[in-house]
Amino acid sequence: MSAWAWTALVLFTGYAATAFGVRAVIQARRTGDAGFRGISGRPGTASWWAGILFVIALLGGAAAPVAALAGVPALPWAGAAPLRWLGLATAAAGVVATLVAQSAMGTSWRVGVDSAERTDLVTSGLFATVRNPVFTAMTVTAAGLALMAPNAVAVLALVGLVAAVQLQVRIVEEPYLAAAHGAAYADYTARAGRFLPGIGRRTA
Repeated sequence: MSAWAWTALVLFTGYAATAFGVRAVIQARRTGDAGFRGISGRPGTASWWAGILFVIALLGGAAAPVAALAGVPALPWAGAAPLRWLGLATAAAGVVATLVAQSAMGTSWRVGVDSAERTDLVTSGLFATVRNPVFTAMTVTAAGLALMAPNAVAVLALVGLVAAVQLQVRIVEEPYLAAAHGAAYADYTARAGRFLPGIGRRTA
């Protein structure tokens, strides 16, 4: 199944280069700033761990197919060809959704948070019903890649990404947006779900 591992590796490489590299170039041309803010918080804090886990999970997206090529076996329940094709379709859909959501953010796109900075609150497009569609799409992509190279490394990378996203959103980004946008953000959280439509909305 080395062909699947190579496909997953090539897909991940193109995805990472586009979602972070190309997006940063576009951001820099529009604003003069590439949009990278780094890891938030002091070492050992929840916000710091969110950033560390995020980096590790992204590296795991490449490490899983590399491990498969090196001979790490697939999980016994996940080697069937239909699951690999499902993974390819899921990953491809996740990549497209990631790029669409990033584009909808316009000049507000950032990697990380600077608490002293205020960006526009984006509530249109995919953001009309989901507050964090970029993270949702990235998780979908990671799940698809894990099905394409379904070994223990892929599972750990996916779990790490889910944990990183939960920490980043709940501990870092939501408090920042609430402080920056006040009532407008509170109203928005009552309308749009956190990661999926209708789920995770603020209630009175």
